Amino acid sequence: MKNKKPWGGRFSGATSALVEQFTESISFDRALAPYDIRASIAHCRMLGRQGIIAQRDARRIERALREIGREIEAGTLAMEARCEDIHMCIEARLIEKIGPVGGKLHTARSRNDQVATDVSLYLRDAILNTRGLLVELDRALVELAARNMDAVLPGFTHMQHAQPVLLAHHLLAYHEMFARDCERLESCYRRVNRLPLGAGALAGTPYPVDRRFVAAQLGYPAVSANSMDTVSDRDHLIEFSSAAALIMMHLSRLCEELILWSTPEFAFVEIADAFCTGSSIMPQKKNPDVPEIVRGKTGRVYGNLMALLTLMKALPLAYNRDLQEDKERLFDTVTTVQGCLRVFAPMLGSLRFNREAMRAAAAGGFLTATDLADYLVRQGMPFRSAHEVVGRIVAHCERAGTSLFELDQRALQKFSPAFGADAPACLSIEASVASRRCEGGTAPARVRAAVRAALKQLERRRQSVERELIKINAP
Repeated sequence: MKNKKPWGGRFSGATSALVEQFTESISFDRALAPYDIRASIAHCRMLGRQGIIAQRDARRIERALREIGREIEAGTLAMEARCEDIHMCIEARLIEKIGPVGGKLHTARSRNDQVATDVSLYLRDAILNTRGLLVELDRALVELAARNMDAVLPGFTHMQHAQPVLLAHHLLAYHEMFARDCERLESCYRRVNRLPLGAGALAGTPYPVDRRFVAAQLGYPAVSANSMDTVSDRDHLIEFSSAAALIMMHLSRLCEELILWSTPEFAFVEIADAFCTGSSIMPQKKNPDVPEIVRGKTGRVYGNLMALLTLMKALPLAYNRDLQEDKERLFDTVTTVQGCLRVFAPMLGSLRFNREAMRAAAAGGFLTATDLADYLVRQGMPFRSAHEVVGRIVAHCERAGTSLFELDQRALQKFSPAFGADAPACLSIEASVASRRCEGGTAPARVRAAVRAALKQLERRRQSVERELIKINAP
């Protein structure tokens, strides 16, 4: 390729090699290559259809673009810093292949709306693929809950034992987080799914373009409404990065619990060897590296979000070269989040829970004290009075070194005559869990219903992702 800039007519001097190196983006925006080919073919077809260029030229350009696409797939297309970016690299190769007619492709478009379109196409795929991976992870989580319906562990507040809950109920709390993550991605996708091409540099184009034809070619249901906003808008990148940061935050919370639960002090869970590593010096070690690395990568995604927000905070309309900095942050976020989701689903499937250890932990720490207070409330005592009575009972047990389970009716009546013969029964872990029958509670029947509903929801989401991928990638 000749070292001639497509914008070089205005300049009499050569670009400094240092500036070429400093301003190039082809080292990272090559990820957009297949999207640039696809968008260029749609644009070319529109130019021919509208009579903006001759049909024979349009067909020739499209054939050459497809050949370049195959070169990109094969890794034979030279991508050098002097090309500036992947868009100019493809255009230079096109002109090299078919001569000046290749220069007609850029009629009625600017690099500004071209880049916005390529990024939009990339992000559509990224959102759908992320949704698909999130559904797979969530399914692994819900199936893990279904396999452990009879396991009980302490629920915590302030990292102190609070009340007993089903392990399945605890895991389904993360399902709710991931379900919200899916909803955010679905919402973000709707705003991404508008064609930018046709906005030109900032003011639109004087040519008789048919933006809706191009939109249909690329699977967009709508076109962007304002040309200035179109070329300068990066809301969708920030919105996706925000959704990604929340996904990572939810993963990191689960990672923290798995890390804690796998310690000897808890011994609630064992992570399979395939997802752990050892120590270079301590032979006994089995380190939960996957959860730790995911927890660490969360900060990386947070940083990318902050970088994008800072990038955009003071940019005047319309396009500014600062926006070149958006792509590395986006690409890294997509790679990081999808990598974490891919490894997390099989790791969840490998977990083995120590039900005995969890139950033993649930049996300590006076976890059914609230159930005892609720018993007094059912006898007509105000809750605050019941709370005080049970508080004195707990203090007595602590001094005596006994548990609530060891108290019979006679012992309980020393603190209140309202305790009947059925009072000790409410102190069992099973009774406590079963009593939480309210919607959203931890009672077994509620949790089984929640598992069934979650699996149905996930199947609908899986099918939705598949349908949309087919729709936007139809030839």
